[in-house]
Amino acid sequence: MTQTPTTLAITGATGRMGMRLVALAHADQSLKILAALGRAGSKKLGRDAGEVAGVGAIGVPIAVDLTAKPQAMIDFSQPEAVPHWIEVCRKQKIALVIGTTGLKEHDHALINAAAKEIAILQAPNMSLGVNLLFKIAAEVAKTLGDDYDIEIVEGHHRLKKEAPSGTADGLAGAILKATGKTKAAVIHGRHGDDALRKRGEIGMHSLRLGDEVGRHTAYFAAVGERIELTHAASSRDTFALGALRAAKWLAGKPAGRYGMGDVLGLG
Repeated sequence: MTQTPTTLAITGATGRMGMRLVALAHADQSLKILAALGRAGSKKLGRDAGEVAGVGAIGVPIAVDLTAKPQAMIDFSQPEAVPHWIEVCRKQKIALVIGTTGLKEHDHALINAAAKEIAILQAPNMSLGVNLLFKIAAEVAKTLGDDYDIEIVEGHHRLKKEAPSGTADGLAGAILKATGKTKAAVIHGRHGDDALRKRGEIGMHSLRLGDEVGRHTAYFAAVGERIELTHAASSRDTFALGALRAAKWLAGKPAGRYGMGDVLGLG
């Protein structure tokens, strides 16, 4: 019995992640791309999304506005575009997967409000491995307690704008939640003549290196031993494949705010 493909709209279709989403979704027989969306003024508007992504014509031109009615939308655009796509999906009752990073508190407030009407999955990182790392790091932090120093180090390519990365923030957030701490426990870098580490704080450090796709390490150290939990991404495809899996899972789900932990059944 042939399964009906999940229909998709992909925003940011002219960007690096958007093009990989188009290419990988086109190769997946359980998915069908109905719309590929780009920003106004892009020179690629009107071109076939498959040709732009390097996989040949797929019969879907890159457009500014959504005219089709897909079951799910995947958004890897820019933070300033996220409110627009939330509203589009809310009005048309389309499930929305948000992979765009650099979101602010007001963006999350919009997501929370829209999640009362549609299914929304937002995650700082769509990698299945990273989201498993969140859970493992949270369990380690909860088990070891403040006798162990915690440091988070993230590395990305030199062109990444925000620091720390959304993934590093997500990793810190998982640890904070597990240990009952607030964001005040996170210290961003250290400098000066009096930067002695305080018990219970979580250090956060960002590296920007060449073409690094993404590397995140959570350190747990006490006198005499150290645990290092590292996730290293070697290709952006890991994020795109995670987002496509999330879209297939989210389509048809009831209204609510979901995360990649839900997709993985991590609770």
